[in-house]
Amino acid sequence: MARPEKIRLGDMLVQQNLVTGEQLKLALDEQKRSGRKLGRVLVENGYVTEEGISTGLARQLGADFIDLKTFKLQPELIKLLPEAQARRHRALVLAERAGMLVVGMADPTDLTAFDELARVLKREIDLAVVTESQLLSSIDRVYSRAAEISGLAKELTADMGDVSTEFGNLLGLTAGAEDAPVVKLLNSVFEEALKMRASDIHIEPQEKSLLIRFRIDGVLHVQTEADSKISTALVLRLKLMSGLDISEKRLPQDGRFAIKLRNTAIDIRISSMPTQHGESVVMRLLAQNTGLLQLDKLQMPPHVLERFRHAITRPSGIVLVTGPTGSGKTTTLYAALNELNTPEKKIITVEDPVEYRLPGLNQVQVHEKIDLSFSRVLRTALRQDPDIILLGEMRDQETAEIGMRASMTGHLVLSTLHTNDALSTPIRLLDMGVPRYMVALSIQMVLAQRLVRVICSNCSTPHTPAPHEHLWLKMELGDRVDGISYQRGMGCSHCANTGYQGRQAVYELLDMSNALVEAVNRGDPNEFMQIGREQMAGNTLRRDAVRLVVSGRTTIEEAMRISTQLEE
Repeated sequence: MARPEKIRLGDMLVQQNLVTGEQLKLALDEQKRSGRKLGRVLVENGYVTEEGISTGLARQLGADFIDLKTFKLQPELIKLLPEAQARRHRALVLAERAGMLVVGMADPTDLTAFDELARVLKREIDLAVVTESQLLSSIDRVYSRAAEISGLAKELTADMGDVSTEFGNLLGLTAGAEDAPVVKLLNSVFEEALKMRASDIHIEPQEKSLLIRFRIDGVLHVQTEADSKISTALVLRLKLMSGLDISEKRLPQDGRFAIKLRNTAIDIRISSMPTQHGESVVMRLLAQNTGLLQLDKLQMPPHVLERFRHAITRPSGIVLVTGPTGSGKTTTLYAALNELNTPEKKIITVEDPVEYRLPGLNQVQVHEKIDLSFSRVLRTALRQDPDIILLGEMRDQETAEIGMRASMTGHLVLSTLHTNDALSTPIRLLDMGVPRYMVALSIQMVLAQRLVRVICSNCSTPHTPAPHEHLWLKMELGDRVDGISYQRGMGCSHCANTGYQGRQAVYELLDMSNALVEAVNRGDPNEFMQIGREQMAGNTLRRDAVRLVVSGRTTIEEAMRISTQLEE
């Protein structure tokens, strides 16, 4: 394709009837005042969509418009253009066609950028038009920092082997800390984790190497493998950042620190543990500016949402949310607190650690080292005249009994428990030694949940169930099994070739009916389980996971994984 001609964007949009002359005049006036690009002003004012501008430019230039949401990117072609150039010129190499490189540009009217791209690529360019938001999102995904992280790790290894390099310089303890090898390496690791939507970073020393892994959508992925020599420097730097004792290497330690990346404040919880080959560190990443979810946004089935809402608006009693670690229990409870948080109510939370910060709440972090335990804080909290208490977890008999007494004396108590499903929760409390009458009188409702991975919308494709999947579904759906269009993700650049992007909770809810209360009072677990199964028929975690399969939100494989966990 020949070098494009200069186009006046506003005139082109008016000519194609995408905006009116009056709208263009208003946008130009605002552009002069603000200094922003004309296209952005037009989009933000709602005069035209970003896709409308891009397709209009493509028509004017006789070029293709490419939707990057569905386009399959090719990493080997993308790497032909360095990331810095891609960001500066808002461009991506998308394909190779007839000896030419197809390059997508957000602003094809930028002739200087076009000339520079031709110089850097040293190939003839076939221009395509893409939207700027999709292009920037694609750049964030496809230019992985894995190579940079590996390079920085090797640089740190070399510096550690250099006897002339001071250890303080390596750790960033002296002036110019941002240039210290460890600081640069950790910054790259944190930025990559944020870009890949990782919830946790695992730094694990092995016998001959150091493994850095990210947990994304509940699954661990190896990010890089480095020389084991740098393990000590990384752990020491992280301990310094979180205020831990750098001289203590024999005992586990927990801490936290905050960093800011790409204008996003990240709260990081850190846990160190001595292993055979050094200290293993796991960091949980919590974005502070991701606002709290509303109950309506949790995508609960309508019948579950209605009953859960009714339970949390009662003046007293206990509402328990159960599930394994990382199943979203705290998110659900804070969505409830967000709805209950009004000036008329005093709310106290007792947690370890405090994961969300919500204005108007009195939040207390447990600190076992100074004997600030769950039970001690909870006793004090009851003297603070609260209406609602959030108890992070019922870890032992003492804490559970204090929480239940609170619920029996006019307080609403929200808490979590690690159990396999809703039905086994009251039995678990009895096994902990909590008196039967307390369990029977205090528990109003138990909500159990799990997280399933959601199919990537960019590479979702029809799926024919395998024989074992068909048999499993038939047990849940009966004759309906053959009349449903099932989906799976093929894997693309948007989802790091996993076929999944994001997670969604599945739920089951147990109301403590009179029959269940009487069964608890009689101390008969078998009778309790039988009544509970009849009461919850068709409203289990497994059935909710199948609902997401039927709606095309998740795969049969994910639903079967949840089922296997429950059976275990």
